[in-house]
Amino acid sequence: MSDQTLTRPAHAKPDHPALPRERIGILLANLGTPDGTDYWSMRRYLSEFLSDKRVIDYPAWKWQPILQLIVLSKRPFASGEAYRSIWNNEADESPLMTITKDQVAKLRDSMAATFGDGVMVDFCMRYGNPSTESKVRAMVEAGCRKILFFPLYPQYAGATTATANDQFFRALMAETWQPASRTVPPYFDNPLYMDALARSVERKYATLDTPPDVLVCSYHGLPERYLTEGDPYHCQCQKTTRLLKERLGWDDSRIITTFQSKFGPEEWLKPYTVEEVARLAEAGTTNIAVCAPAFSADCIETLEEINEEIRESFEHAGGQSFTYIPCLNDDDAHIAALSAVIRDNLAGWIAPLEG
Repeated sequence: MSDQTLTRPAHAKPDHPALPRERIGILLANLGTPDGTDYWSMRRYLSEFLSDKRVIDYPAWKWQPILQLIVLSKRPFASGEAYRSIWNNEADESPLMTITKDQVAKLRDSMAATFGDGVMVDFCMRYGNPSTESKVRAMVEAGCRKILFFPLYPQYAGATTATANDQFFRALMAETWQPASRTVPPYFDNPLYMDALARSVERKYATLDTPPDVLVCSYHGLPERYLTEGDPYHCQCQKTTRLLKERLGWDDSRIITTFQSKFGPEEWLKPYTVEEVARLAEAGTTNIAVCAPAFSADCIETLEEINEEIRESFEHAGGQSFTYIPCLNDDDAHIAALSAVIRDNLAGWIAPLEG
């Protein structure tokens, strides 16, 4: 609260404790990141992530022995190796952490230009650090009587948006004086967001000697039964691809939807990216590009899984040219789109500065 001036409420008695000036908090949330690539850092992170009932909804009596005794005895080694291949060694943090910090720095500037010092912008992670609880606590202590919670997932899924909201609500339960709160809905069909996504494709294609035959839009997967249980994620992913296709002015043959990161024995949303890129290569498609419209920032699933594992699958099957199109990250058009989403969701709480 070092930047806050403490004052007594109007009409309060002289001995009333001083309070920070009221502000509005804007709390951005992403999936999370381990604190390091060593075994115990990876185990703590994976245990928290894979114990989330929104992610793995098997009964605890059935799943926890498998997780703690089998999965977490081996997976932290493999995951640690994958993270080491993309780790930001200079900052000693994951790329997701670095990019999120860059996004938030730009959004702070954007919000300050729009609303002045009446808002406070920060971020948290659903798993790992900084925790949602710690950031809600910091905002309340800084005088935020209202908080806009923004999960950075363009499409809604129970395993992403909903679990981030769950953790936010749990953090509010610990507050004696709860701030008023709002959560930001999915924004995949926001025109500014879609334009930023399309421009990132156009910009990358302009650097290539030969345009790819197919753009693979690879989304993080979910078990198929989540769709039948009412999760809208699959439909919103399909619509994202359609809107991108229309914005680019392409026909259906130039763009497809796939799903990656299958985990466990169940059937997941199909087609699986790793299998589909191999099928394309075997069918004679030698030049493809891959983008990841479900991710707001590059992370292990894009930098390692897409740009290494999925690339290898394509090339092993005979593919010749594989282009990965980075996530929007802190691109100015992306920041402008996120800023617009925030402004829309703050309506009625605070007005933009005049002029």
